[in-house]
Amino acid sequence: MRVILASGSPRRRELLKYIRDDFEIMVADADETVKEGTAPEEAVVELACRKASAVRGLENARDAVIIAADTIVVLDGRIYGKPADKEDCARMLSELSGRVHTVLTGVCIVTPEGKTLSFFDSTQVEFYKLGEKEIACYIATDEPMDKAGGYAIQGQGAMLVKGIVGDFYNVIGLPIAKLKRMADMIGVSL
Repeated sequence: MRVILASGSPRRRELLKYIRDDFEIMVADADETVKEGTAPEEAVVELACRKASAVRGLENARDAVIIAADTIVVLDGRIYGKPADKEDCARMLSELSGRVHTVLTGVCIVTPEGKTLSFFDSTQVEFYKLGEKEIACYIATDEPMDKAGGYAIQGQGAMLVKGIVGDFYNVIGLPIAKLKRMADMIGVSL
């Protein structure tokens, strides 16, 4: 059975390798805007499903299982995606400083027959109180610039994190244990 990961993320690629060695990578353009007022849990699943649908629309992907994911950070009901620039990243990290936020990853699995299963996972992350200098030094590494919420827990961003409750891999971008179990539920062997 062919499996396609509908993501260009090197982090998701590494995580999927924990449960399956052979898969392909395909990325197709998908609209990543979400209607204002959409609940974060709904938004992240909707984005994952759009990515899966975009790849399924490619002619050479229709006979494969497609796995797509999207990750966001949520604080006080506000969605934090990838920072637009260094100033935006500094704002995000300042707002997350000393607080507990939620990391949501939405996942969508589509079978060759078109059967779809989507879900999300949620992890609580607490940051230490961060000073301006610490934030500036972290941003200077460029690590946070393509990460939801402006940090990478699996990199130097780990120094910002006081603790987590939930799946560590969910924070990186793919809740692999839940993915495996959900795939089994619809007869997809990963």
